[in-house]
Amino acid sequence: MKERHLGRSGLLVSRLGLGTMTWGQDTDPDEAAAQLVAFVEAGGTLVDTADVYSDGDSERILGHLLRELVDRDDLVVATKAAIRPNGRYDGSRRHLLRALDASLDRMDLDHVDLWQLHVYDPATPLEETLSALDEAVSSGRARYVGVSNYAGWQVSKAAAWQRAWPGRAPIVSAQLEYSLLRRDIEREVVPAALDAGAGLLPWSPLGRGVLTGKYRTGIPAGSRAAAPHFADFVQPYLDEECARIVESVVTAAEGLGCSPLAVALAWVRDRAGVAAPIVGARTAAQLGAILASEEVTLPNEIRGALDDVSDVSDTTSHP
Repeated sequence: MKERHLGRSGLLVSRLGLGTMTWGQDTDPDEAAAQLVAFVEAGGTLVDTADVYSDGDSERILGHLLRELVDRDDLVVATKAAIRPNGRYDGSRRHLLRALDASLDRMDLDHVDLWQLHVYDPATPLEETLSALDEAVSSGRARYVGVSNYAGWQVSKAAAWQRAWPGRAPIVSAQLEYSLLRRDIEREVVPAALDAGAGLLPWSPLGRGVLTGKYRTGIPAGSRAAAPHFADFVQPYLDEECARIVESVVTAAEGLGCSPLAVALAWVRDRAGVAAPIVGARTAAQLGAILASEEVTLPNEIRGALDDVSDVSDTTSHP
């Protein structure tokens, strides 16, 4: 797997990242182990988790696998904080640093490679939130820092504040939802991240699974849309507009002799500023199909056609 620099930093990451949101919930430890082994064998390095995923079990499973299965030095470990277990946003210095220490304890690590603010907390002054990033880096508990789910102006404000004085930790990444079904971020968030030198880490690059084509004729048993805790997450992308985009992806895949998954992932992977889409899978078999897409590169004419059919410049975006 090829590597890319994360934004304008010196940190190299594999151009696909392994997401672990389902670990400890829909993905048991054995499946997680199989996923991590397959990912590392394919040359993957970036593994992304968060303190609230599966109430901390995602981090616990990852920590166990780092001790027992793979060499920690072969991975770029990324986690996130700023959401309390009850769902409340909390960007206070007190909460963030306690959350980082708890993450390190769950993973049995002395540092993470990338620590990200999971959400923007409007109730806490941004300079206080960002001071926690500086403390994390200066204390050695994090090597790099980034943001997640920030609006364009929030990315710009955070990055400008961190650049204002020497010694502050620069924002090197911005993690956000980005796919052929979610392009509205190209209006403000993507330009802000590019200007700030933050590498894009798209989450749900397969349109919450819809771009694989699995929902073209209904909702399969065992799919996320059939699961009570994920149905509302997938439902917004099961409308006619999204179906039209999915059919274009399927047509492109048939012409290229590959899967719709590979087409959709290659499209977002090679967008301007993207360092690594974060891909999640419930099973190792699903991850294998994702990793097989690494060799697919879209011809310019197909990329242009997909750009046109998914353009949101004059339309209302999906949530």
